[in-house]
Amino acid sequence: MAKSIMIQGATSNAGKSFLVAALCRIFRQDGLRAAPFKSQNMALNSFITKEGLEMGRAQVMQAEAAGIEPSVRMNPVLLKPTGNSSSQVIVNGRVRADLTARGYYAMKKELIPEIMEAYRSLAEEYDVIVLEGAGSPAEINLKKDDIVNMGMAKMAGAPVLLCGDIDPGGVFASLYGTVALLEPDERERVKGLIINKFRGDISILEPGLRMLEELTGKPVAGVVPYLHLDLDDEDSLSERLTRRQKAGLVDIAVIRLPRLSNFTDFNPLQRMEAVSLRYVQKVSELGKPDLVIIPGTKSTISDLKWLRESGLEAAILRHASGGGAVVGICGGYQMLGRCISDPSGVEGGGEVRGLGLLEADTVFEKEKSRTRVRGRVESAEGLFEALTGAEFEGYEIHMGRTGPVSKPYSVLIENGREKCDGLSKGNVWGSYVHGIFDKAGFAERFVNCLLRAKGLEEGCGAVDWDEYKQRQYDLLADGVRAALDMGFVYRVLEGGV
Repeated sequence: MAKSIMIQGATSNAGKSFLVAALCRIFRQDGLRAAPFKSQNMALNSFITKEGLEMGRAQVMQAEAAGIEPSVRMNPVLLKPTGNSSSQVIVNGRVRADLTARGYYAMKKELIPEIMEAYRSLAEEYDVIVLEGAGSPAEINLKKDDIVNMGMAKMAGAPVLLCGDIDPGGVFASLYGTVALLEPDERERVKGLIINKFRGDISILEPGLRMLEELTGKPVAGVVPYLHLDLDDEDSLSERLTRRQKAGLVDIAVIRLPRLSNFTDFNPLQRMEAVSLRYVQKVSELGKPDLVIIPGTKSTISDLKWLRESGLEAAILRHASGGGAVVGICGGYQMLGRCISDPSGVEGGGEVRGLGLLEADTVFEKEKSRTRVRGRVESAEGLFEALTGAEFEGYEIHMGRTGPVSKPYSVLIENGREKCDGLSKGNVWGSYVHGIFDKAGFAERFVNCLLRAKGLEEGCGAVDWDEYKQRQYDLLADGVRAALDMGFVYRVLEGGV
């Protein structure tokens, strides 16, 4: 049976996901078979496993760091927000229900047997399970029937390392306050503290570290520096969405929809030297980009209405009418059509007019499409014509069908069978495939189309995204290994602290 260790955070966005990934990589480098585990995750960024099951991308990133195939067992409960107080509840990769927050909290205790079955299955297969908490274990209004922080640590018998984010300030108060609000048995389970995202001279921090240790009775296991790495982010707190971008030969504007999902689709483009990729929420931020991308969303109809009310729809239509390029992925593809209808009430029912840039209509269905695919472009047009014949890989997660597709943008191969996907008209195209830019060959051809349209020299320096991420995981492990007392971490793992 595997040994276990858990990373919890004094706040959200404390860097728990990256610390778990770092430990998974370090344990792998040290010859151990490690796997990540987060019993309950709330995120709009998700991924489809090779079995066609849906899980949070944070655990996918951690599995990649561990050098193993992502498994839905690593994230048995995924909550995908559909509104301010409602979520789609996905259990073991399949949609279980759409519930309000109160409805979910009333039933979540029933999920414990399935959570523990997933955990035990991993524990029988690996040497170490690195667990991740959610939010803070000191959210006292949520502690009853907790299944993701101390509740999960107790069920797994896992010791806890508590981390705090120093970057926004207040890290000493947040760590001390968290420990103080824990129950005595929970406080005993916390074996050490980690300060994360530090910038500056650590000697100036030393007096505070010693005082923190005296106040909490817990040793500081390390101070992790702010590591400037390029790794997939979990959710809308990502710095990518607000970061000022470098100047590039090609300017790409991604619409930051209110319920934006799977923005990781565009990470490979964002790191290309020729590309400046930015997220925009207002007409005043749009400017005159070379390309507008409408991304995926958990609530297509609601976000389409927002697009219209914000004035961005009109701006995108003006951009397209002037020959500007527009691409839609998943929900963004659905928005590009003539009409979206919801006869089954998947998003509350009704019908809404689309942007009308593609000659197709979308009808929502209750059954979600979840599959990994590979494909090739069949009929790109306009400035994207050179994409014809390009091959790609990715996955689908959607609850609608779009048609008619008399001349598909691409042909997909799913489980050995061919099917049509997407549409193309002039400089506009759309596809249901997430991850379409991950492979270097496709991304390079895509950006070269934009360079060529501007009369610029082709050659954008794309690299394979998978290979690039593996290098980032090694850099993450190097930075965290140097910052943490790994001897202490191993003693915690062995139960010696």
